[in-house]
Amino acid sequence: MVTSVHVPRLVIAAPSSGSGKTTVATGLMAAFSERGLAVSPHKAGPDYIDPGYHALATGRPGRNLDAFMCGPELVAPLFAHGAAGCDLAIVEGVMGLYDGAAGRGELASTAQVAKLLRAPVVLVVDASSQSRSVAALVHGFASFDPQVRLGGVILNKVGSDRHELMLREALEEAGMPVLGVLRRAPQVAAPSRHLGLVPVAERRSDALSSVAALADQVRAGCDLEALMALARTAPPLACEAWSPAAVPEGVRGAAPRPAGDGSAPPASEALGVPPAVAGGESGGGAPDHGPAPVIAVAGGPAFTFSYAEHAELLTAAGADVVTFDPLRDEALPEGTTGLVIGGGFPEVYAPELAANEPLRKAVAAFAADGGPVAAECAGLLYLARSLDGKPMCGVLDADARMSERLTLGYREAVAVSDSALAAAGTRLRGHEFHRTVIEPGAGAAPAWGFTHPERRVEGFVQQGVHASYLHTHWAAEPSVALRFTQAAARAR
Repeated sequence: MVTSVHVPRLVIAAPSSGSGKTTVATGLMAAFSERGLAVSPHKAGPDYIDPGYHALATGRPGRNLDAFMCGPELVAPLFAHGAAGCDLAIVEGVMGLYDGAAGRGELASTAQVAKLLRAPVVLVVDASSQSRSVAALVHGFASFDPQVRLGGVILNKVGSDRHELMLREALEEAGMPVLGVLRRAPQVAAPSRHLGLVPVAERRSDALSSVAALADQVRAGCDLEALMALARTAPPLACEAWSPAAVPEGVRGAAPRPAGDGSAPPASEALGVPPAVAGGESGGGAPDHGPAPVIAVAGGPAFTFSYAEHAELLTAAGADVVTFDPLRDEALPEGTTGLVIGGGFPEVYAPELAANEPLRKAVAAFAADGGPVAAECAGLLYLARSLDGKPMCGVLDADARMSERLTLGYREAVAVSDSALAAAGTRLRGHEFHRTVIEPGAGAAPAWGFTHPERRVEGFVQQGVHASYLHTHWAAEPSVALRFTQAAARAR
């Protein structure tokens, strides 16, 4: 049912990465939350780390709005789902305001998300090396796309009172409101490493202090009343809120979607891979009505990458979702019949993961018995025989190691092997983000065939295991959560 969403909202954007979006967005979330407002935190794009800081600032799950992986049509419904009952929503942008999927125009850009949400944009400008030129910069961003409503600027890394005065005078000439001025404050910067900020789960006590400091900085330097007034100018948003329980009846137990439209061979054949390679259950059949299957989801400092909607979809499909920590727990949760191991930083914790031999053996035994396993990126590494020479679970005949090369970007993929997660022919869009490589042996079928931007096969499917570098957002294809839950129910 289409309804009107009346939540005040702001999109926090910037001319480029490194301008201070995370500082401002997280600080604003915390400052408004301290005022007693229910703040809904969102992040444009596929980033897993910033939403952890957003959740810490607001006490609510950080949620991603990714127009590439989920499609533009799901951006507003996913927003409405997360923002239901809130007083304010703040969306942190990705990269520069107009940067999106390579070669796809505005697709997946912050600007597109702002337009889909009909939300005013606040531009965070790193002013550390400019004065009057800031007006020309802001004018260009404000006029580039007339459908993007730039409501004001927050100046970051301002050096002095004199510097601030020059910046304000220039922006006054351009007719652009200054909604905040933040001075240089490296003491509140969050630590980072090879894939971005260090996740909250790895530094929770320090992260709490950092978020509190950001709130203090934003409260002192920003006009919160003016920002709230701008947020309230967002018009009603007509959409149907996404629901994890709203899996279309036609999907439940249905045959996989066709891989093509009849005018061309399936993508799996175009990639040179036979469709429906043996390697997993088909996933059909009526929903199970017995006791809820227990699906164990890896968490803790080594496995921090997960979209909130995944657990919601599994629960809605009938699963009992239980989190465990591979760094500490020596056994899988009692009654586990399905295993999800998402992304994170196993390379940072390889010695500790290797030292937990009882859990590694339990995971290997679960997989050897045909238990359904869905592993993404870090999960793939954990299932390998070794990671940087340290023993892992040995489920896959493969060894992983750190690399100097960063693999990063959106991917279009088609499942080329039947598995507990996806039927052959299922199409998904995803994202790769890793600085490791894996050297496979034999014995497993590929999981995905990438059709864009390059054509190659990737990942592993063997028995009940589906393991890949590809991060996917299951809200785009809820049938995968239902299929995996049904596989876990059969394994029970």
